[in-house]
Amino acid sequence: MQTPLNPFKQALAGKRPQIGLWLSLADHYATEICAGAGFDWLLIDGEHAPNDLRTTLQQAQTIAAYPGSHAIARLPMGHGHVGQALIKQYLDIGLQTLLIPMVDTAAQAAEIVRCARYPQDDGQGGIRGMAGARASRWGRIARYAHEANAQTCLLLQVETRTALGNLDAIAATDGVDGVFIGPADLSASMGHVGNPGHPEVQDAIADGIARILRAGKAPGILATDEALARKYLEMGALFVAVGLDTNLLVRATTALAGAFKSGVQGVAPSKTY
Repeated sequence: MQTPLNPFKQALAGKRPQIGLWLSLADHYATEICAGAGFDWLLIDGEHAPNDLRTTLQQAQTIAAYPGSHAIARLPMGHGHVGQALIKQYLDIGLQTLLIPMVDTAAQAAEIVRCARYPQDDGQGGIRGMAGARASRWGRIARYAHEANAQTCLLLQVETRTALGNLDAIAATDGVDGVFIGPADLSASMGHVGNPGHPEVQDAIADGIARILRAGKAPGILATDEALARKYLEMGALFVAVGLDTNLLVRATTALAGAFKSGVQGVAPSKTY
């Protein structure tokens, strides 16, 4: 038995744009509905949604039944807290692609890479602990520890002024596959709380995408506005989330209620993050 290939990582390496959806409902039944829609990737959010290891595993298993969609997990960590144990656990349950929020420095990026890699026979690699867990099919994949590093995809989230100042070094870090720009937190850090559409923020995003591309890495972002998402794709963003399950449900249910009842309060445009 061979370690499963990571199709998402292969697509990014081949410069093939990947369209995704954010999952925040923390429910495998809702996840299955989304998995059947045809998105290239689905982000199971453990930072702002009530997901833990067990609910993340359950949703990843659900997504696996739909080969066209790839499960990514966002971990509940950031701002210098590397979370070695968390990275190990998410990889051990079989996730191959992780999104790590609030990465501000190249030193943090390098440490995240070390935590996600097994040591190798040549003394290189990382510090990921050895275990016969689900990722290796409980030891049935004999060479998993030798093959896993090549299939692990690390996406780091840049969303502060500090991170922008260190973006070139973060993106240049060996073992980092992509850099995701978080518009909402970035706008707050830049003094435009709740206004990721501010021209200064949008200029910073455009510059960030260009710098990530120059480093040879994949830029990513979340944009619920279709025109804006297409704009980011034209700039060269390679993994773009174009919606959130919670926002889709809020808007659709509010619109339906408003069609039959007066006085239903409308929904403000969602803030991407």
